[in-house]
Amino acid sequence: MKNLKLLLLIITIFLNLLYGSNTKETNQKEIPSIVPLQWLKQNYDNSKLVLIDLRSEDEFKSGHLKNAVNMPGLKSLFDKDLKMPKLAFLKELFSNAGIDNESYVVAYDNGDFIWAARMYWILDILGHENVGILKYSFGNRLKNEFPIETGSNKVARKEFVPRIDNEKIETKLSTLLSIGKKTIIDGRKESHYEGKESIAKRYGHIPTAENYACTQNFQVTDDGSVMKEFNELKQIYKSIPKEKEIILYCDGGADAALNYIVLKELGYKAAVYDGSWVEWGNDEQVPIENPSKE
Repeated sequence: MKNLKLLLLIITIFLNLLYGSNTKETNQKEIPSIVPLQWLKQNYDNSKLVLIDLRSEDEFKSGHLKNAVNMPGLKSLFDKDLKMPKLAFLKELFSNAGIDNESYVVAYDNGDFIWAARMYWILDILGHENVGILKYSFGNRLKNEFPIETGSNKVARKEFVPRIDNEKIETKLSTLLSIGKKTIIDGRKESHYEGKESIAKRYGHIPTAENYACTQNFQVTDDGSVMKEFNELKQIYKSIPKEKEIILYCDGGADAALNYIVLKELGYKAAVYDGSWVEWGNDEQVPIENPSKE
């Protein structure tokens, strides 16, 4: 009996080592969340790489990174209510773009970074960890360092299998219940936060929200917009406590996604309120603060 127990123990240890290590490798992120140009150069010919261009179709056809697939951000990553599209739609969208669960997805856009960030966040929710946004937007720097082509691209369809992580998305109700308990961050520009402008019928912000405009995360240059270095980003968000969970929102969920990427990389636990101000600001039943009226 003693020998049998010893044998079973050895088998258990062996199986844990074998399958435990494989699981770790499977879940390990193999692509930076903010992708340096050097990484892209080294992996450009990797069969797993899928480049996604989030600009408009006309911009894409006039010139884009070679082999990139066009996926206009506003048209592809929002439904009519400016929320995340249905799962069936997204599954087809990503499958038709040649993305499967083994793909390394690199997204870039026109320089706002919010469209690439929106795609990152959605893929992250759907369990696809190997996604990143390119550190530079489309512009002179990319044109000078990578092959450029015009027209459309047709890619082979692959099967994208989603695995939803509900901890990365918040609703109006969960946000309401989190006021005073979680850190709430408004990613809009200051004039919207202060109630001087609004895309909704009401003006102001969610109570207790702090304003960190997503534009603080990047710089606009003649060569294209570029994400700031992490040591700079760390200073921007240094006053936010790490022990509290964070809810992010903006006008429609794209600006907040850029803050999401940065905060996640800085070690915070954050989620995006998908309805954002377009939902909250049009609902008379939920509270607001409007500094412009104080």
